[in-house]
Amino acid sequence: MAVDKTPERIRAMFGEIAPRYDLLNHLLSAGIDRRWRRRTVRLAPAAGDGPVLDVCTGTGDLALAYWRSRHGKAPVVGVDFCRPMLRLAQDKARLAGAAGEVTFLEADALCLPFADDLFQVVSIAFGLRNLADPDRGLREMARVCRPGGRVAVLEFSLPRIWPLRAIYGWYFRRVLPRIGQGLARNRRGAYNYLPASVGEFLPREVLVRKMEQAGLGEVRCYPLTFGIAAVYVGVKKGLGIGDWGLENADATPQSLIPNP
Repeated sequence: MAVDKTPERIRAMFGEIAPRYDLLNHLLSAGIDRRWRRRTVRLAPAAGDGPVLDVCTGTGDLALAYWRSRHGKAPVVGVDFCRPMLRLAQDKARLAGAAGEVTFLEADALCLPFADDLFQVVSIAFGLRNLADPDRGLREMARVCRPGGRVAVLEFSLPRIWPLRAIYGWYFRRVLPRIGQGLARNRRGAYNYLPASVGEFLPREVLVRKMEQAGLGEVRCYPLTFGIAAVYVGVKKGLGIGDWGLENADATPQSLIPNP
């Protein structure tokens, strides 16, 4: 039975676990998730002062990693359709001294409210498998990326080496959901959803091919931590540069998240 990824369910589920989302991310990964994001920034670096977009930004960790990598010299935008997550991201940015340099918008990854060919880097961390239509999400990310720019996808994977695959599978399916549900109680089984969604997600070779079909070239997959996660990086084909602008404005009924 396919995992329910209707937007309403995903938005409500992440809204419920938002208060403990960061704590559990770092706890359940033993802090390795921070290293994975830094690795993503190194594999798809921002250069110059062109804007960077982080899709499904959640509480803003990858958006802030890009901001730190440029020492605030490039504007960074993070988008998500879960408002409780975005409020936490905004608080985190303010504490980091990034207020005014990292902007958070409430928007749907399947209909990004930006002009074509705009961002030098478009990233997404642990969000692509949550989309109702990953192919459309990849096409949107490629659309708003500048020709010659990079699209980076950080996502969970499954180890291919036995017995690591068996051990990890046992932890992921049996242990992680119990800890997650115990510490972040929610009505929608968020930490049962996690292993289920990873288990049915695209194999690495298929995701590489779908990124190519979305208009990206030179797509590479970089397994991380024995294959527990992977970074996929592709370059948008063509030459040119976009202008900073918005379109599809009606696609995001709640745009800029105001400071509290």
